[in-house]
Amino acid sequence: METDNIALGERFSPEILGFMQLAIDQAKLASNSLEVPVGCVIVEDGKVIAAGRNRTNETRNRWKLFDVLLVQWQGTGFTAAEVAEKFAACSVYVTCEPCIMCAAALSIIGIKEVYYGCANDKFGGCGSILSLHSSSSEACISIGNSGSKGFKCYGGIMASEAISLLRDFYERGNPNAPKPHRSQVTQA
Repeated sequence: METDNIALGERFSPEILGFMQLAIDQAKLASNSLEVPVGCVIVEDGKVIAAGRNRTNETRNRWKLFDVLLVQWQGTGFTAAEVAEKFAACSVYVTCEPCIMCAAALSIIGIKEVYYGCANDKFGGCGSILSLHSSSSEACISIGNSGSKGFKCYGGIMASEAISLLRDFYERGNPNAPKPHRSQVTQA
């Protein structure tokens, strides 16, 4: 299962664009909170059931949105099998290609499909570096996830907006980035 990188100029359904716009709005909230601007919405049966933004510095948990759903579903009395069925019916809209760790986790929980904005050329797990969304991926097999059925993946949706948010954030400087360990070189 390859990532379907959607060509520039290709038409997207209003529904796909609407969900991605919600993810972009979440990314803007992340940036305003001095977090890397990545936003996400989770959709089941055409309805948003969760929306969130990067809050890694605040919560130290990049999976907080999924944790909230899991607790909610378990609190409703769903069995593990029913929770798995719920995740299998969900689509994820995220502004940046899931990293290797997140793509593996999405595959393990059995998410149905992922729609993302821009590629993640350094850490992308949906085709840029590894293809962990593909159940036949050698990388998937090597990490012991050969039982995964994988998930459909569509990239390039509103990519320019996602890239613009990331570029603006890093041009301002990431205030939460670790301080350099090397001393600055000064010219005489």
